[in-house]
Amino acid sequence: MTESILIIDDEEDVRAIAQMGLEMAAGWHVITAGSGKEGLQLAESKQPNVILLDLMMPDWDGKETLKQLKLNRNTAKIPVILMTAKTQSAIAVELKQLDLAGVIIKPFRPLQLPEKIHKILM
Repeated sequence: MTESILIIDDEEDVRAIAQMGLEMAAGWHVITAGSGKEGLQLAESKQPNVILLDLMMPDWDGKETLKQLKLNRNTAKIPVILMTAKTQSAIAVELKQLDLAGVIIKPFRPLQLPEKIHKILM
């Protein structure tokens, strides 16, 4: 079975680059959402294996989107990996309080994204 991944990011170019890397390097099925609310709806209906979630977004930021995903019994068990341009050390305390599978720092190399995701989920 092909891995399915949902990318939630308000930046279209980030979604496109991540999608390209995941499809080319790993053959994953990629679903994209431009907002937290759209991402929650897609996560509930599509049930991806993992979610890549941007931290900084308008309306629902990554923390609010994560909160809503974890409160929803249909999406609560889906592993969430946060993507952020902030350094991990700058937000380490904040991140430890969140129910995350891991963190990927932007910018990332698209073709290395599947490997990074696999390492986090192992």
